Amino acid sequence: MSTLVNAASREALAATELQLLQATDGAGPAEITGLADELFGVAAVLGRESGLRRALADASTDSSSRERLARELFGGKLGTRALPVVVEAVRSRWSGPRDLVDGVERLARTALLVQAERAGRLDAVEDELFRLGRIIGSDPDLERLLSDPTASAEGKSVVVDQLVDGKVEPVTQSLVRQLVSHPRGHVSDGLEELAELSAKRRERSVAHVVTSVPLSDEQQQRLATTLQHIYARPIAIHLEVDPEIGGGLVIRVGDEVIDGSTSGRLQALRRDLAG
Repeated sequence: MSTLVNAASREALAATELQLLQATDGAGPAEITGLADELFGVAAVLGRESGLRRALADASTDSSSRERLARELFGGKLGTRALPVVVEAVRSRWSGPRDLVDGVERLARTALLVQAERAGRLDAVEDELFRLGRIIGSDPDLERLLSDPTASAEGKSVVVDQLVDGKVEPVTQSLVRQLVSHPRGHVSDGLEELAELSAKRRERSVAHVVTSVPLSDEQQQRLATTLQHIYARPIAIHLEVDPEIGGGLVIRVGDEVIDGSTSGRLQALRRDLAG
């Protein structure tokens, strides 16, 4: 996965996400899944065809020309929900061709998260993505296999199904299958980004918490409440247990890390956890 940091690409993504939400309006689960699959397909084509993605992201040409090209290429292949999203994407101004690919891919993932949100299962999907990231990240052989871009996508999907089939939400399984089919870097990192994208659907920030012992549900809730007071916004807790840190507690929210070097805030958090 890739984070869109350029202002132009963020604006393009925001505009296209509005079109995506219109496309999902009134759609059932099967229709949203179909929309996501088509967007993933477009992202895959753009990822393979460098000349095409350059042409569709070329800011020196007018947007109507880019739209016309997109309609010629995809008009007969995409459904009535996906085509307007792709057209809006190519009409928008991205900072570069690769950002267009990343943007369309993110739109596909967002569509699946919208499906989970409407079904009331977004919390579960977020938690499953985070936990799978930790499981895969702790197994070097599995991480290496699933992150290998030269390995068979079909074979990796079989491995994913063996790992999660019947144990996670269908949306989670779809997201993981797509991620391992087109990995960029470590799959565990991609899963962490997906979990954070899930949290953003609910306008929450994520706190990555490492403790030496498990925290109870009540302790996690108290920690979330304390962090919400510190950061003045809702916080989702993603917990990892690592006995090697001793009796410590490490918390990362965005770029800020709360650990032994910021002992005042850490001691206050420990007191809150102790009740």
